[in-house]
Parts: sequence; structure tokens; C-alpha cells
Amino acid sequence: MDSQVLRFDGRVVLVTGAGGGLGRTYALAFAERGASVVVNDLGGDIKGEGKSSFAADKVVEEIRAKGGKAVANYDSVEAGEKLVQSALDAFGRIDIIINNAGILRDRSFARISDADWDIIHRVHLKGSFLITRAAWNHMKNQKFGRIIMTSSAAGIYGNFGQANYSAAKLGLVGLSNTLAIEGTKYNIQSNCIAPTAGSRLTQTVMPQDLLDALKPEYVTPLVLWLCHERCQETGSLFEVGAGWVGKLRWERSLGAIIRQTNRPMTPEAVRDEWAKICDFDNADKPQTIQDSINPLYQVLSQVDSEKGVSMNPTSHGTSLSSSSIDPAKAIGQKLPVTLYKYSHLEPILYALGVGMSTRDPDHLKFLYEGSEDFSCLPSFGVVVSQAAFMSGGLASVPGLNIDFTRVLHGEQYLEVYKPLPTSGEMTSHATVADIMDKGSGAIILLDVHTYHGADLICYNQFSVFVVGAGGFGGKRSSSKAKATENPPSRPPDVVEIDVTNADQAALYRLSGDWNPLHIDPSFAALGGFERPILHGLCSFGFSARHVLKHFANNDVTKFKAIKVRFAKPVLPGQTLQTEMWKEGNRIFLQTKVKETGEIAIAGAYVDLASTVNNPESKAAVQDGGLQSDLVFEEISRRVKDVGGQLVKKVNAVFQWDITKDGKTASQWTIDLKSGGSGEVYRGKARGRADTSFTLSDEDFMELVLGKVNPQKAFFAGKLKVKGNIMLSQKLEMILKDYAKL
Repeated sequence: MDSQVLRFDGRVVLVTGAGGGLGRTYALAFAERGASVVVNDLGGDIKGEGKSSFAADKVVEEIRAKGGKAVANYDSVEAGEKLVQSALDAFGRIDIIINNAGILRDRSFARISDADWDIIHRVHLKGSFLITRAAWNHMKNQKFGRIIMTSSAAGIYGNFGQANYSAAKLGLVGLSNTLAIEGTKYNIQSNCIAPTAGSRLTQTVMPQDLLDALKPEYVTPLVLWLCHERCQETGSLFEVGAGWVGKLRWERSLGAIIRQTNRPMTPEAVRDEWAKICDFDNADKPQTIQDSINPLYQVLSQVDSEKGVSMNPTSHGTSLSSSSIDPAKAIGQKLPVTLYKYSHLEPILYALGVGMSTRDPDHLKFLYEGSEDFSCLPSFGVVVSQAAFMSGGLASVPGLNIDFTRVLHGEQYLEVYKPLPTSGEMTSHATVADIMDKGSGAIILLDVHTYHGADLICYNQFSVFVVGAGGFGGKRSSSKAKATENPPSRPPDVVEIDVTNADQAALYRLSGDWNPLHIDPSFAALGGFERPILHGLCSFGFSARHVLKHFANNDVTKFKAIKVRFAKPVLPGQTLQTEMWKEGNRIFLQTKVKETGEIAIAGAYVDLASTVNNPESKAAVQDGGLQSDLVFEEISRRVKDVGGQLVKKVNAVFQWDITKDGKTASQWTIDLKSGGSGEVYRGKARGRADTSFTLSDEDFMELVLGKVNPQKAFFAGKLKVKGNIMLSQKLEMILKDYAKL
């Protein structure tokens, strides 16, 4: 368990209503842990009448007596700008707002006056709005903010005599939820608490022994945790009191679709479906606006299906309420065979779509069809196979009566048996491998084998989660599922940071995923996103090529398999941070959104046939059985001692292709350009080689031992040179001074 004390040094906290009760304990606790505190209290009574500086001054004195930093503010929360300015004037910034101030004007509903209604809303709801708005831009600019709204059980459940108070308190939940959405990109988090504690507002309605058990100190720890920079909770609602904390969420029945094409929607039809409408078995738990409006899509999908209209390429025209899965019928069913025909254009578009660029010389082999080593990225294997998943073939499977507007791509496994052809025709054969019942949904495992002629090129397992389709009594796990793996509990061996382009999703969709969620702002808004999101398989492609670069020198023949779980969405323009751990030939990885710290790809790994280089020993040498290997080992050892001098003199990268019996038997790179100290390693140059040499193992030894003149070897055809031939003259000092055995 993490024993590190949560501190707030350097943070500035504004607590409203801090003259007593909950507010006072918040102010004292923040100050004790290093924060500078603005203690706000109007000094009025529980009805909001009167004014006094005594309460706030007393709390400030308590804080200062203990060595803390605090100033008092006596303004009403309706003067939001003044409260925030107090923090800026005293401490120069504002980090945390605790909207705690409140009053009561309890009346039965029939006796509530306009004044009783208005003042409650002005203090609780409008006051929280005005203060938070005044601080918002400051928090945005500093990329940090924590906001607490104080709701109430009365707001959540209602309470006799508190209609005005209940309405305002539930309004704070909606305000906080929206602030959480809008603040995400700026590291501003907003949460609501519904505390039960002794205070001025409860002392008249609770007996003393209960007040003693509901100390404000039992609420404060939750507030401090929610406001700490290490806490990532946002947009949530918590009940707290007496030492207990619980998180609340909405629950909704699966409901019933009343509207039918051939039947009018009538009150009688609602009556007839009432039991179903109110049935909370297998209840849904919506968390976003997208979750909220999904049933509307189900209605439209069903009605349009009855008219013979398809809403989207994968729509099956079914509704959630009528979803049914029969594993006995579906498992083992084969989908229609799909054909993917492509030229060199598609692999290049894909490489660009996953962030490759001509700015990086080692990307050219994936971007230029004229490159000597022109190749497909191994992760292109999902593109040649995805038609089996995306073309709607699942709709033809007996026993799968599901709503395809509720289908999510949960996990992906790809295994490559042979390097993908740079052009050709691929046929994919898909089978429903298994189905799992997760209660809130169903997971369908779709196995897809893809062939080039008779050759099996790759195998994909698409893990498809169907929201709301669970509860059919199936098994919860499957031995056929390719499992995810957690990374080692140590710092990563390699971290690659890559910025996505603002048009990344627009570019990636040209590889065949035309979902408007990734391009249409209005469609994305329906999903609860501030703008279109990046395809999960695009982030997948970024991660796969990061591993290929760092652990296989972009050698596609070394790539065997990759498994990922899609955890969080990525927005185009955000920065992907891929963290990688090497364990034998398995590279564990996770990919984070650098701006938010959230993990986008989790439980992931790449299996390699063999690793070309090891970050911990980049000059490691494998036994190749060639005489030239001994020479390069010796050069490697000696370059380590004087590499800096050589880099200054040479400033070039040389690649050697050593042949035996007419075939390439070994490759070595002498890098006297990168990193400042030089490096010699087995394998192709990780970037662009300035000069490349090809000659046999025997001729190389003759050349090193001085028995063959390099110029004569070149003109005799024994030594082949590509690139900058003039740089080869600089090799003389290397072979002469550093290769002697």
C-alpha cells in the first residue's frame, strides 16, 4: 500500500463557508498539509441573514497559530470574482475550490415563497457557478484545477420541506458533470460530494449524540484525496459520513420499444409494456450522454430496418430490448469469405495513417514503393482482415440477435506468419470462436484467418463487446481468448513519445474504417466527445511500429504477434507515449495519452522472432560463425574507448552486408554519427546509412589484413558500394587503426 503522505505544498485553496463545520475542517486540513488557504465566510446565520467577520478570522488565526498560511474573505459567494481575486492577491494563483457555503429556507412546497426559492439557488447553485467561473481560466492556463461541489442526499433522493434546497443541490451535480467533461483536456477535475455531518445546517434537526457521530472530520479525507494531483477521479458523485464513503451512479432498466412501424404508439401500448419498462433485471448503467441516447438509435434502427433501410454498414436492425444470444447456435459458425485487393498505395496510406513520416529516414521503406526494402508494416494485417469484422457478416450468424449500434471493439490480437505482400489479393475466413456473458454485455470472439493464395499470412482475433447483450446465462471466460498481459513492475526499458496529427483520424480512415465518429464533430458530440476521436486501431499501429523500431530495427521478418486492449479514447493532436519492457522475445507495452496521463492501450505485448538489439546492451554480438564477426567485435570494443574522437573525424554511418556462398550471412553497422560517442552493432542501420558495403566474408578479411587494395576490390566487383562513395575513404583509419587483431 502506498504510504506516501498527500501534501499540498504550493497549492492555493479557496474554501467557502469555512467559518465553521465542514468548511472549517477542510481549511485546517489543507493548511496542515502545506496549502495556502482563503477562508471565506459571510458570517451570517443558517438562513443567510446577518454578516460578521468573526468566524473567518477565527479559523485564519487557528491556521496561522500552527504555522500555516491563510487569509480571510467575508464576501458573499455571489461575488465570485472578489473571492477568487482574494486568492490571487494573497498567493498569486488558485488551484482548488471547495464550494461548501450554504443556507436553509425550509418550507413545505406550498409555502415556499419566491424569495425562499431564489436565495437558495443564488447561494448554492449560482454562487458555486460564479466562483468556479472566476477561477476557470486561471486553472486552464496553469493546466491544473480541482473543484468540489457540495450536493446533498436531499438533492439526490428528495426530502420533505426542502424542494428549493433539493433542486439546487441536484443542479450542482449536473454542473459538476459538465465541468468534468470540459475540464479534462486542461487537467481540471470536478466532483460532487453529498456529506452527512454535523454543521450549522444540521444542528437544529439532529440529536446531539448523532451529531457527535457525524463529525466533519469524517468527511474531510475524501475531499482532500479528490483534490490531490495524484487523484484522477472526475465527474463523480460520492456520499460520505461517519467514516463511510460510497460512490453513486445512475441505473436504468433495459426498457421496451413501444413504437412500431405498423402500430401506433399509444398510452395503452405503454401500459401493456409497463412491467418491462420498470424491470431492473440486467439493468444498464449509463455514464455518458451517448449511453443515454443509445436507446433512441435502437428505435430508429428497428423502425428503419422494418422499412428496409440500413442506418449504417453494420446495422442489423435489432433493438437492445429484443437482443438475444444463443451460443449453441452461434459458436463455430463461419461468416462469408471476404476479399481484399490492394496495390502498393494501401500500405503507404496505412503507414502515413499510423504516423510514419519522410522526416524519419528509417520510415522510407514503408512509404516509398521504389525503396529496395519496400515493406508493409506488420500491423497492416488488421486492415487486410477487417472486412470480415466490419462488413456486417455477423448479422448472418444464427443465434446472434444483437444491436450493432452497441458494438465496441474491446481487444485485438494479430499474429503474422509471413511478411505481408506489398500488393495482391487477400481472402479472409472468419469464424465465431466463442461467446462470453459478462452480465452488462456479451463478448464475441471472432477468429479471422487471412490467405494470399494458398499461403496463410496472418491470423486476427477481434474481441467484440456488445453493450447490454449479456444475461443469457453463458460462461464468463474462454480458453480460446488471447489473454492480455500486465507489464513488469519496474520502470520501462524504452519510452517513445509521438505526437499525432490534428488530421490523423481523417487520414487513418482512408484505410477503410469509415465510422463518422472519427471525422464528424456532430456525430462525435452525440457520443459525448468534444471532437472526433482517433481510431483505436490507429493508436494500435503507432504502438506496434514503436516496438518494431526499438527492438527489431524495423525488420518486419522479426515481428510475430501483438495483443492489445483498448482502454481509453485518444483525440487527434494528442501525444502518444509508448512505454516498453523487454522480457526475452516478448516486449510488454502500454500507451498513454501524455497530456492526460490516461492509458489508451493496456495489457499489451508484442512477440518477436528474435530481438536485433537490446536497449541494455546495444552492441551485443551473436555468434554468426563468420571470421568478419570477430573483426566487428574488436572494432566495437575499441570504438567504445575513442568513439567521440572518431565521430568528430568521420561523422558518417556505414552498413556492411557480409555474404557467404553468394547469400547475405551477416549485417553490421558502424555508426560514427549518432549519439556523440559512436556505436557498432549487428544488424541494418537503424536510420539511413551514408554508405553501404557488400562483400564476402573471405574478401572482407583479405581487405582488413591489407592483402587486398580496396580500390582494386571495387573495380574487380568484389566490393560493392552504395551511397556516398567518397566517405569510404574515411574507413581507412577505422580498418587500419581499430580492426587489427
